[in-house]
Amino acid sequence: MQSFAVVTQRIHSHAFDDGNPLAERNTRWAIVLTATTMVVEIIGGWVYNSMALLADGWHMSSHTLALGLSVLAYAAARRLAHDKRFSFGTWKIEVLGGYTSAILLVCIAGLMLYQSVERLLSPTLIYYNQAITIAIVGLLVNLACAWLLKGHHDHQHGHDHQHDGHHHHDLNQRAAFLHVMTDAATSVLAIVALFGGKLWGANWLDPVMGIVGAILVTIWAFGLIRDTGRVLLDAEMDAPVVAEIREAIAHGPVVTIITDLHVWRVGTAKYACILCVAVHEEVTADYFRRLLSVHEELVHVTVELNAYTQQEIPDCIGGHFTEP
Repeated sequence: MQSFAVVTQRIHSHAFDDGNPLAERNTRWAIVLTATTMVVEIIGGWVYNSMALLADGWHMSSHTLALGLSVLAYAAARRLAHDKRFSFGTWKIEVLGGYTSAILLVCIAGLMLYQSVERLLSPTLIYYNQAITIAIVGLLVNLACAWLLKGHHDHQHGHDHQHDGHHHHDLNQRAAFLHVMTDAATSVLAIVALFGGKLWGANWLDPVMGIVGAILVTIWAFGLIRDTGRVLLDAEMDAPVVAEIREAIAHGPVVTIITDLHVWRVGTAKYACILCVAVHEEVTADYFRRLLSVHEELVHVTVELNAYTQQEIPDCIGGHFTEP
């Protein structure tokens, strides 16, 4: 085998992702609403001895910080978009913001669990009417924040690859939306617990609902850690686009062996690709780029060509062989 050409994509900008300015602005509004309600719930939970309400308030404090991280991540990604130190753009700053938010969720869930178990073992008098009022206000604020963010946590770009049913998320905005939704869930649990205690004397419901809320938050947080971690570690080789690249090469007119293939995400719905192929005909990298051009989510393609003699090409069905 003899290498006869190494051809790469022509020079272009590495600012692959356009960002999500509307989501960034709405997240700022969500921060204001969440921070205000956080202060009210923490004070109310402390004064009226409601563990569920206090847990929801502390939970909101973590979300205020997490939403702030989301906004900072958007701003940093935008301002550093053309910084040449970033080989494949700054989109992963947003993903890192989402990952950090998920870690904060796990930490606050641990705090909720500790405080709830402590209150379950040492119950105190709860002022239900006042606590219920504050919890309802907290829920309304959460719903308002969810409305601000709901249209953008599944942000789609025009070139998203829809025909395979594979959707891509703005993971930073998804983290912000998830924080708001967990807030809403813990508010509902707090309201249920407080009404149960007031109507039926079930004081134990208040700390138990705090425990349930902590478990739900942990489950949702680990899901976000998994998804953001995959992107940060470039664990994208099971994405549908990888199989589509192999299929496009296999159905081309030139007998081709894929000797190496690397695919990773560089934007919300955009991928970079390094393709190493062996051929026995005189073709250029543009031939393979044309084959892959139907996949608009491939925004950065590097092709390495290596020559094989006809005798070196393995026997294959239909005249084509690609790496399994």
